[in-house]
Amino acid sequence: MISISIENLVKKFGANTALDGLTFRIEPGELFFLLGPSGCGKTTLLRNIAGFYIPEGGRILFDNDDVTHLPPHKRNTGMMFQSYALWPHMTVAQNVAFGLVERKVAKSEIDKRVADALESVRMAPYASRKIAQLSGGQQQRVALARALVIRPRALLLDEPLSNLDAKLRLEMRIEIRRVCKEFGLTAIYVTHDQKEALSISDRMAILEGGHIAQIGDPQTVYRRPKSKIVADFIGETNFIEGKVLDSTADGAARVETSLGIFHGVVSDSAWRPLTGESATLSVRPECWRIELAKPAQNAASGRIGESVYLGEVAQYEFQTTGTPLKIFELNPDLTRRPQDRELYATADPDDVVVLRK
Repeated sequence: MISISIENLVKKFGANTALDGLTFRIEPGELFFLLGPSGCGKTTLLRNIAGFYIPEGGRILFDNDDVTHLPPHKRNTGMMFQSYALWPHMTVAQNVAFGLVERKVAKSEIDKRVADALESVRMAPYASRKIAQLSGGQQQRVALARALVIRPRALLLDEPLSNLDAKLRLEMRIEIRRVCKEFGLTAIYVTHDQKEALSISDRMAILEGGHIAQIGDPQTVYRRPKSKIVADFIGETNFIEGKVLDSTADGAARVETSLGIFHGVVSDSAWRPLTGESATLSVRPECWRIELAKPAQNAASGRIGESVYLGEVAQYEFQTTGTPLKIFELNPDLTRRPQDRELYATADPDDVVVLRK
């Protein structure tokens, strides 16, 4: 296991700065995700770490080794691509062995390591098959085995599951985490799929415009986004504009909005909102509760408009005097939700995140 340190990394393409002074550290054995909208720099960052791009400034360290200017084959990283990049004329075993053959490893060692790699991804019975005879999920396992067989210092994954259907993506994301943890691999995973990141990552970085918007574990990033960009990108949320009435040193704040006064939590420890300052509240749809009687605090009055029943959850449009609220209810009973009378949507202060406008 190795740590990976990014220090003041800068990458430019002509006049465009794709990465603007990034600095962070990935711990040994960590499954670390890079997320963000298209063009944010996540794939560019991964390709710098892999050695496909050379940055204009900064350093990339594997433990204490500076690999910034090393070519890819000297970094000893395993790479999984979105397209799989498997050779159709070769068997499964030959595809997995390819990197070892290029490194001129002895045949007996190749056979052993290929067998071990295929066993680890549960593809040993398919060793003699051609790639065209495999399903998409099986091809992805072969690509993972090929990345593992060289015994990489780190595993780099560039949207590896985007070509699979929903059921296979769920199966493979669990499989990738299992393999990474069993092998003790430090892994960096680029994706646009928030569910993948929330379900299997140890930590994640949200990128925006070549900068890091936030780094943290999945629960912290989801429940305590530090900006509107992060709150909007990870999951769904309701944004409510308002002005700060007061705030405390321990991160509590009261904000006056068109829906009423809301008590919430300031997630960015570097910001102490001032009285009268504009702010935005972020409240996740599943954090609202619908009540018949008006709660003592954090109450928005309105009526239920459109509703969508999905079995385990119902999605409501809660019509207020201002912007409608999106509300999710688990294990719903729609017969208990009268649509012809005034109701109240409420959220606990711990679920109301106060953000800079």
